[in-house]
Amino acid sequence: MAKLVFGLNVSLDGYIDHQAFRPDPPLFHHFIEYVRSLSGIVYGRRMYEVMRYWDEDQADWGTEERDFAAAWRSQPKWVVSRTLQTVGPNATLIADDVEAAIRGLKAQVDGEIGIGGSDLGGSLTNFGLIDEYRLYFRPVVLGHGTPFFTGPRPPLRFVASDRLGEDAIRLTYVPA
Repeated sequence: MAKLVFGLNVSLDGYIDHQAFRPDPPLFHHFIEYVRSLSGIVYGRRMYEVMRYWDEDQADWGTEERDFAAAWRSQPKWVVSRTLQTVGPNATLIADDVEAAIRGLKAQVDGEIGIGGSDLGGSLTNFGLIDEYRLYFRPVVLGHGTPFFTGPRPPLRFVASDRLGEDAIRLTYVPA
């Protein structure tokens, strides 16, 4: 049975904004290795559209960007959306009965499945499907935006903290 892990970069005041968080080389390397280790990734529509950036090589990419793109492209992806009609390579669209579809994935897939997108993370939290939360705190205060937890905060139990790179702290929690 798969473990669903919801993890994102987070400002010190609890918001996510992928334009505000550029990882330093050690943190980017961590994310490359993390994506390589996954059994797949479930995305909400908006996060999937952001991540489609990695579908095609860019002329100005260095080795790390190419490594991340290769890791990302190799992973099976499931995209939760009621508005998309198609998805890109190595991706499957989930348009209906999200809870049943994700429960089915958990039962069929071994290993770890990443969750991308705060709204999707909130929905899966409400369904009781998230097995682990990883908050990558960055030294930025945004003051507004999309919160990591988009709905009621679930009761959590702290399990680990790690320093990653020069300025990131990962806090890991499981449902209490």
